[in-house]
Parts: sequence; C-alpha cells; structure tokens
Amino acid sequence: MDFILLDLLCLHLAFLAAYIIRHGFCNPYDDKIYLSMLFCVTLVNLVLATAANSYKSVLRRGIHSEIIATLRQDVIVVTGAVVYLFAIQESSSVSRIVVFLMGGLYAVISYLTRTAWKAFLRKRLASTVGRSLLLVSTLDKAESVVRQIKSRPMEPYRIKGIILLDKFHPSGDEPDTIAGIPVVADPDRAAEYICREWVDEILFSAARLEDYSGELLNQFMEMGVTVHLAMPDSFNPYGQKQYSNRLCGMDVLTSSIRWVDGFTVAVKRGMDIIIGFTGSIVTLLLAVVLGPVIYFNSPGPVFFTQVRVGKNGKKFKMYKFRSMYLDAEERKKELLEENNVKDGMMFKLDYDPRIIGCKRMPDGTMKKGIGNFIRDWSLDEFPQFINVLIGDMSVVGTRPPTVDEWEKYELHHRQRLAIKPGITGLWQVSGRSNITDFEEVVKLDAQYIADWSIGRDIMIILQTVKAVVKRDGAK
Repeated sequence: MDFILLDLLCLHLAFLAAYIIRHGFCNPYDDKIYLSMLFCVTLVNLVLATAANSYKSVLRRGIHSEIIATLRQDVIVVTGAVVYLFAIQESSSVSRIVVFLMGGLYAVISYLTRTAWKAFLRKRLASTVGRSLLLVSTLDKAESVVRQIKSRPMEPYRIKGIILLDKFHPSGDEPDTIAGIPVVADPDRAAEYICREWVDEILFSAARLEDYSGELLNQFMEMGVTVHLAMPDSFNPYGQKQYSNRLCGMDVLTSSIRWVDGFTVAVKRGMDIIIGFTGSIVTLLLAVVLGPVIYFNSPGPVFFTQVRVGKNGKKFKMYKFRSMYLDAEERKKELLEENNVKDGMMFKLDYDPRIIGCKRMPDGTMKKGIGNFIRDWSLDEFPQFINVLIGDMSVVGTRPPTVDEWEKYELHHRQRLAIKPGITGLWQVSGRSNITDFEEVVKLDAQYIADWSIGRDIMIILQTVKAVVKRDGAK
C-alpha cells in the first residue's frame, strides 16, 4: 500500500513538473483536458498495482530488476495517456512535450523514491520484532531451518521458539536451545503452549514424512492458527484454505482459516485508519461532554482501560469510557452466579448493579443511570477507535476476550483470535442480547472469518449503526 501511494505521488509530481516546464507557473488542474488525462493515468497505475500485482516482491528486487519494473510501469502509463488522448480526440490539445517529459520524470522520480523507501523499510524491519514464528521440527532438521530463516533478514519473522517432534530423552539430555532459539515444548505440551502464548504463525518442517504428526496438525488447525508445511500434505480435516507459498526460501503448503491477498488487507487497514481517525476525533468531543458527567456520578478516571487478548493471543490495552463504578471488577466475582453465560466464557447480566446509577427498585424494576445511557447508545465503545487507529483492533472483527476468559479457552475457541478483534462484528449484529451460548458466538465468529470480505464489513457497520440508532445495544 505504501508503494502504491508513493508511486501515485511521484506520478502527480512528474506531471506537475512537466507542465510547469512547458507552460510556466500556472495551475494545470484548471485545464480539464490535462486533468482528465491525469485521472486516466492514475487509474492505469492503480490497475497495474492491483490486477497486475506490479509491486509483488518489491522489497526483494535488486537494482537491475527494479529498473526494469519501473521502466515497464512507466511505458504502460505513458501509453495509457497517449491512447486515452487519441480515444477522446483531444491529442492536439495536449502538448506532447508534457506527456513524454512526464514519463521521463516519472521513471526517475519513481525509481529514486522506491529505492529510498525500500532502504528505509529494510532498516526499520531489521530493528523491529516482526511476526512471531514458532518452528515445529526434529532435532536433526531444526538447526538448518533456523539458520536458513536467520540468513534472510528481509523476512518479517522472529522465531519465538522450537517445538521438537523428537520425544525428549528420559535422561534429560535434550537441548535447551538450538542455534540460539529456545526449545519451548514437546508434542505433548505444544497445544497448551500455543494456546497461551503470542504465536502468529507456525512453520512445520521435518526431514522425513513419518515425522509429521497428524494429531499435532489437527490441534494447530483447530486453534485457527496459520500453519506452513515445508512439504506437500493433504491433511486438511477442517476445510481450511490451503495454498502453496514461499517462506524464507522454502516451498511450503500453507493452511489458514482464511487467506486474503495483500491489496484487500491494505484496503481493510485503510478503512480502519479513516474510520479510526474520525472516531478518535468524535471520542475527544464526547470526552468534553461525558467526562464531567461520569466524574460527577462516580469520581475517578473518565476512561477505563483493560488488558484484552487480540490477534493470535497478543495482549493489548483496550480503552473505553467508564460506565461502571471503580470496584466493578471486584464486584464481578460476587455476581458470577447470575451470569447469563453459564459456562463463564463471557459475562452478561440482565441487571448489572456495577453500572453507574443503575439501581434495583423496591418493586423489582430496574432504574437506569448515566452508565446505562452510555452503554445503551454504545458511547462507551468510542475510545476503541484509538485502538483501531494504532492497529490493535479493527472496526469489524471478533469480540476481544478478557484474560480470564481467554485462559478458559479450549482448542477450537482459539480460532476467534485468527484476526484482529473488532469494535463490532457478526455476532453483535445477529442479536447479541439474545445469544448466551458461547459456542454459538464461536460459530458466528468462525463463519465471519471464513467468509470475510470488504463488502461484508460494510454491511456489518451499517447494521451496527442501525442497531445503535434503535438502542438495541444492550451489553
């Protein structure tokens, strides 16, 4: 996405410079013919980026490959401009000097910008943690795989640890580390380790076919974690998406609950940034109004923060407007028997005395307070747009569990964590007030992940707005 935006900026700079060189310092955007031509070449550029995938493996390109790729894109863009002008029969109204000078400048500016941006990304990538990769291998294979991964610093992976498929020797002679990477578990403890730790992806690589454990792969897939197999394997009992892939120079067969191309991921992130920024501005405005009201009714912090479990088990701080009394978490223990979700995987009450101003009247009816108003209108959720903006959450996703809920998860529950948690989601707009069976929540979340699309996200957002307007937002 970064390279697309940078190339579009380079294209517009090249056009602007070419126009000024030919016509002097005047506004080229006032000329409708030039403006329409610019719109056309911008569209051609976007088509190349998406349909032709012209930025594939851009970080791995050398000098020669980058020059060829840049010139190819430049020729197609200029050709598109010429064809467009002839098609609308306005070629005589546009200076050929502007068109071809724009092409030459675009090639130079684009190449220099790409080169500089790649250098910046490489430097940043070398200093960042990267994606958490767990290696599952055998003692005779693990070291060579670790060294191969380490030899490719451009790959965005940090090896979290190694699970040895070899049964640990009774004498305790098993290694603590292999090539500097800790051995964290054996096959019997692998599932528990992954269920409780931050693991983004798993690489399954062994020297022999018989070393691959179908039971272990079954557990990984049940948890919804992305698995890379370093050899072909037809094992896929859960119908997950499988595709051939390259990982650190190795051919692997990747299984994932949902595969999405990079451009679609970039579009979703772009939506999150736009909506997250807008929501953060609204949050600041709401804080001016709600802050004094919350403090007057329950002195203390206006914002409530809580550690939640996000994508692939990564913990983060989630922000909300405080709608409950300060001792709400302590009082929760006293109310566990009244929980509508009997398995304890979530916490829901019809009447919650922890909410600011919420009281049970002598006749048994409930008197709502300011906390109920904040929650019924989902105003408490607005600070989560800050989480969306910084990347911990998405606008649409799965509900992020609390740590105590997460610690009760069984293997198949973990698939809810295969994507970023969201402010809203499929189960919320499917009648969240009536769903008290956590297995139904997991089922809806898995359905959302498997069938995800940008269009579906938009529909869920619209349904959420409709539900809030109708005040159908009880927690």
